[in-house]
Order: sequence, then C-alpha cells, then structure tokens
Amino acid sequence: MPPPMQTQLPDWDGLKLRVRTLIATHRVMIFSKSYCPYCHRVKELFSSLGVQYYALELDVTDDGPSIQQVLAELTNQRTVPNVFVDGKHIGGCDATYKAYENGTLQKLLGDVKDAETYDYDLIIIGGGSGGLACSKEAATLGKKVMVLDYVVPTPLGTTWGLGGTCVNVGCIPKKLMHQAALLGQALKDSRAYGWQYEEQVKHNWEVMVEAVQNYIGSLNWGYRLSLREKSVTYQNSYGEFVEPHKIKATNRKGQVTYHTAQTFVLATGERPRYLGIPGDKEYCITSDDLFSLPYCPGKTLVVGASYVALECAGFLAGLGLDVTVMVRSILLRGFDQEMAEKIGAHMETHGVTFIRKFVPTQVERLEDGTPGRLKVTAKSTEGPEIFEGEYNTVLLAIGRDACTRNIGLQTIGVKINEKNGKVPVNDMEQTNVPYIYAIGDILDGKLELTPVAIQAGKLLARRLYGGSSTKCDYINVPTTVFTPLEYGSCGLPEEKAVEEYGKQNLEVYHSLFWPLEWTVPGRDNNTCYAKIICNKLDSNRVVGFHVLGPNAGEVTQGFAAAIKCGLTKELLDETIGIHPTCAEVFTTMDITKSSGQDITQRGC
Repeated sequence: MPPPMQTQLPDWDGLKLRVRTLIATHRVMIFSKSYCPYCHRVKELFSSLGVQYYALELDVTDDGPSIQQVLAELTNQRTVPNVFVDGKHIGGCDATYKAYENGTLQKLLGDVKDAETYDYDLIIIGGGSGGLACSKEAATLGKKVMVLDYVVPTPLGTTWGLGGTCVNVGCIPKKLMHQAALLGQALKDSRAYGWQYEEQVKHNWEVMVEAVQNYIGSLNWGYRLSLREKSVTYQNSYGEFVEPHKIKATNRKGQVTYHTAQTFVLATGERPRYLGIPGDKEYCITSDDLFSLPYCPGKTLVVGASYVALECAGFLAGLGLDVTVMVRSILLRGFDQEMAEKIGAHMETHGVTFIRKFVPTQVERLEDGTPGRLKVTAKSTEGPEIFEGEYNTVLLAIGRDACTRNIGLQTIGVKINEKNGKVPVNDMEQTNVPYIYAIGDILDGKLELTPVAIQAGKLLARRLYGGSSTKCDYINVPTTVFTPLEYGSCGLPEEKAVEEYGKQNLEVYHSLFWPLEWTVPGRDNNTCYAKIICNKLDSNRVVGFHVLGPNAGEVTQGFAAAIKCGLTKELLDETIGIHPTCAEVFTTMDITKSSGQDITQRGC
C-alpha cells in the first residue's frame, strides 16, 4: 500500500494574527462565503447604510477552513457571515439585523456623515522602493493611500527626488558608474582584439554625471506619474507622529498639514553615517553626494570597508582616479570573508591603495576649489602610529543609520533598537503598536536590499487588504557587490555555514576560472573564483553559493531560484553547462577544499 499522504499543519499563530489584523484594519470586516445568501443580505445592509466593508470570501481562500476554525475559537461562532464593526464582534446575519433593528448597529457605526473617520486607510512614510510598492498595491486593492517623502539635505546641501536611495543615490547610479569603469577596461582590451584608434581616450566626469542624473530624473517622474495613475496622494513633506493615528507633515517651506490614517507603514530607509570628528561634515562627502557631484573628485580617500566603500572606490579607480581605501578592521563585514579578501587583493593589484587598521581623527581644508585639497590625519587601531595624507576628496562610507529617531515614534510608543535605531517587527512586519508596520532597510535583523523591500511592501499590502497570508521570505536572498571584480552570493557565507552546521558536516567545492573574453588580452588568470557550500547531512544541499567574476549578478540570479527549490550538488553535476560561459564552472566542480588539491587553471 502507498504511504498515507502527509498534509502540512496550519500555522495557527500566524492565522490568528492574520485574522486579528484583518479585524483591526477594517472598520467593518465580514468573513463571508461567496455563495451564501445570508452573507449577501449582510453586505446589502451595509451598502444601504452607505458604509464601506471588507469581505473575505472563505470559500475562495486557500486556508478558508482554517480561518473559520480560528474564528470559531475567537467568537464561538462557526457559521458565516461573521461580522465585526470597529473590532467588536457583532455575529451572524440574524445578529447583525437584530442590532440594526434595535439601533445598536447605527450607534456603533455612528451617523455616517458625522462619524469620526480617518483621512486615509493607509499612510506610508517614505517614498523609496518599499514604500512605493506598498502604496501602489494597497491602492490597487481599493484603499485610500498617502505617501509622505522628504529628503533631508546632506551637510553639503545635496537632495533628490521621489524613489528613495536605490534610484537616486544607490543601486542605479552605482551600477551605471560601474559600467562606465567597465567600458574603460573594455577599451583597453579591445586593442588585443584588433581595434585600432588614434584618438587619446580619457574620461569626462561631467558628461557621465549629467547622463546618469538625466536618467534618474526620468525615473523620478515615472514614479510620480505611477502614483497619480493609482490615485495615491503624494506629498513632498517630512512626516512626524503627533498622536495615535495622526501625523504632522512639514514641507520645504515650513508649511504644516495634519493627516490621520487607520494604518501606517514606516519605510524611511537609512542615510550615511558620519565619523563624528573635526571636519567630517564640513569637508567630506558621502554616497549621497558622489553621484551628482558636479566636478571630478580627483585624488580620493574612501573611508570604510562596506560594499558601498569598495564599489565606489572600484569605479573611481576604473575611471582613472588615484584612490585609497582606509579600513578600520575587515572588508565587507557580514559577507564571506574569503571572497572579501579576494576582492581586496584584486583591487590592490589594479591600482587601489589600502591603508589597513587606521581610522581618521581629523579632516582639514588646505585649499578651496572644485575639488580643492584636504589633509587627513588618522591613527592606528593597533598602536601609537599616526598617518597624514593629502587628498582632493574624502568619501565616507562607514555604514548607514536608520531614519527613525526624529519621526515621533516615541510619541505613539513604537519601540526601536536604541543601538542602531532599527525597528523590531514580527514575521508580518508589524511593530509593537498594532496599527504601525515597517518595511525595508529599517527592519532590525533583516537584509538591506531594494528587491527585499519591494517584495515585503507588496505582500504587506496584500495581507492587510487582500486577504493574503503570504509573508516575505528573508532566507536565501541573492545579492551582488559591484566591485571591479563582481561578487555574487546566495545563502550562507562559509563562516556562518560552519557556525550553523559544523565544519565536519559541510563539503565546500571550489574552483578558479578564467573567462574566455579575458584570455586574448591576457588579463587576470586565476583571479575569478567560485565555490558552493553543501550540507552533507541533507543530500549535499547547497546552503551557500559564491561567485567572483564578470556579470556575477546575472549568474547568481538563476542559481538563486534553484537554491530556493532545494538545489543539491548531484543536481548541479547532472546539469549540462553552457560553453563557453563563466556560469558553467558550477556544473563541473569536483575539487573540495578538504582535499587540498590545486585549483589553478592552466587553460580555457
């Protein structure tokens, strides 16, 4: 006989939270079934009263029977319709009509014209990727939505338009300037492929910045148009809570308006951190300033070892600038450290100077100008040594702080992590205050990635207003660091894999590889590197994927889908590679780290 089918048990805690959230976020909540005549009668009653309601049809919802069971536990009522008004349980069809006939329902609802209602169903603070995704999805589901977005100018006065960090001062301009640097390398390689040109090749910073900013401007306009098309109210104002369900909005001219909503989503993102030393805010720039800098930065000191620091240092060096990186401790904290050190080594062999174990203590201006001249004094983290150097530009990339401390969260009792300003949430992105949610980079312990914020925003709106139960999956999220030698990863860094599974239970397969395109110009053999980390106790399932080479993001994206599906080493071995590509290295790996065998490549 075949074994009995196994069914997955419902997540009862999640279902209870979902039901309570639906009740709390809708003035009139009806749990219904689409074919039920009693449900239709109740809906007709509220429609005749001119009262909006939200109905969740349990017969067309995957977990409808489980929700009905949760409702039975909460209300001792097993039938539909099951009606709630302002969070109060009314009951079924007969109970609702009885409440209407004796005036209880009208008293609970209040006179529709005079009742105290909220201005909006949802107000989102922050017009970045997550906030915009959430707002548009909620509007699509029929809700009245407002987005407040305000960019506090940097110390140098830089500001930007709608769309958040990624579009304006993050992923988009970073990738475009990285591409500018790659084109420079391609020009050098082209001579080996027979291209001949007499004209001296040099880079024009101003032309690049203008082109990048023009593209960003088109995106800003597109976002505003998209909100307008979905009837989302957008206000370029700074939001601050003044009392429960009420927010103050202050625009650039200092004009103040007040708005109320039943539900709020915090999507304020982060801004670059400063050192807190003499001269940092007066003379240094951050990534918030770099991408629209109207002049070439010249000889540049990048302070920090974050992915922002190394990406910026990489493309500046690729554009032909003299670049130095000052590192306090390790490169790319939180990423696989073997990959991080290989990135650093590659950058060093391509002209970037690294000053290790030093931190700046003072920045002084020696000469005005665009860019001018600065003196940096730094001290060793391991001894009494002092460093002094002169640069045209100092770029700070030492981390980012959550924009949560000055929006009145303490007024309404929302808890934050006092160490980093981030917001703790449950697995539904709900804060400790039930009607306040948070998404994106400000979430405590979650990934700071644009696609994650977009996914979380959409799914949150669907849970709040669409009857969905799908939560954002923060596990095995792929990402790429766009350093000169790109680094793509998905899953665990090797250090964390060892910590989680134990070294004895892991097998690490690895290989160096030489992209075919690099062979003719004779560039960087045995520099690109790939490795997978496999759990021996789970059929050699891939728990960590890492690649260092060209187009790493394009390579990683497809493998990330496979890892979501439970990719194993055996399945990789059974997959036929596409030749000649970089990605095919993952289908032919046969050397383990534990074997100690040489992985040096001697040919294509």
